[in-house]
This record gives sequence, structure tokens and C-alpha cells, in this order.
Amino acid sequence: MITLYHCVDARSFRALWALEEVGVAYELRMLPFPPRRLAREYLEVNPLGTIPFLIDGETRMTESAAICQYLAERYAGPPLAVRPDEPGYGAYLNALHCGEATLTFPQTLVLRYSTLEPPERRLPQAVADYARWTLGRLAAFETLMDGADYVAAGRFTVADISVAYALMLLKVVGLFDQAPESMKAYYRRLRERPGFHRAKDAQTTAAAEQLHAPQKQNAPPS
Repeated sequence: MITLYHCVDARSFRALWALEEVGVAYELRMLPFPPRRLAREYLEVNPLGTIPFLIDGETRMTESAAICQYLAERYAGPPLAVRPDEPGYGAYLNALHCGEATLTFPQTLVLRYSTLEPPERRLPQAVADYARWTLGRLAAFETLMDGADYVAAGRFTVADISVAYALMLLKVVGLFDQAPESMKAYYRRLRERPGFHRAKDAQTTAAAEQLHAPQKQNAPPS
């Protein structure tokens, strides 16, 4: 059985949502956030101390977008994945990795230097710079979508999960209201999917059972 190490609503939510969309059995192991500080024993499982961490037989994976691609291509195929011979394959791969590398990464710096660091280490200029970067890149991505309902191939794929998580994160860093209206509507549409709700329910139940209380952490609300 697949095992996923996860923190409530952190990047690993991408992998959890993908598991629910694919429909494969899995075990969910919850960790407090950040695990490398609050669950030091986790470093024996994943020396990086990051989440997600997915185990599938001999396979070990730490990158949330790559995990989405792996699950879709190994266990589902189309419609959750896009085949190399489909016209939308390039857009699929681009959006899958843009969601993390371009749209999520700058937000983590906004979050770190506005909230996570102690007051004396916070950097307002870095926060402002990376907030502008985030919004600029999001506007450019909206142009790439050109009004489409989904990021590639005219259907929901795991690339949409990757981008949707970046939009989730906008809420916690206080930028969601400044996002393009079409991107806000796109996110609201995706969060109505049954797979999204199953993933939310799974993490709520697992957190209550394994962590004995809902986790209050710097992760985005739904």
C-alpha cells in the first residue's frame, strides 16, 4: 500500500488530493508542522525533513508535483494524465511544474519573511518583492490559460491540482483577493470536486486520530 507523510494543508495536500482522484488505497501518516523541527524522528524516514514523502514499494518521492504526475501516469492515465501524443501534453507538463516552481515558491518566501521568522528576522522588502513576483507570474499564467476551464487538454488533470494548491496558498499569504478574477473562479470551481472534499475529510480524520487535535499551523485554509 502507498504511504503518504503529510501535514495539514501543506504542499503534501497536492499528493493527498491526487491519491483521492486516482482512487488507489493509501495510508496517511500525519506530522506536525514543520516536521523537521517538531518531529525529529521523521528525519530517519526522510532525511530532508520535508513533506510530502511518498512510499510506494521501492519508490521514494519528495516532490509534490512529481508525485501527482507519478500517481496519474502509473495508476490512472487519461483523463487525469495527458499522453505524450496528445496536443495538450506540453501545456500539461508546463502547468504541473509551474504550479510549484513558479507560483508556489515565491509565496513560501513571503510566508517565511512575513510570518514564520521571529520579528527581528523579518524582511518587509523581500515580502513586497516576492508578493509582486507572485502576482505577476499569476497574471502571466492567466494569459496562458486564455479563459480555459482547465490548464491543459480541455479536462481536469493532476496539473490542475498543482496550480490549485498555489491558489490555496495565496489565502494564507494574503494575496488571494489580488489574484485575477478568472483565477479565483477557477480555484473555487476546482475545490468543489468530490476528490478535493475527500482529501480534506481524510486529513481532518487522520489529524484528529494521530495528532489528537486539529493542527494550527501556517498553512492555507480551503
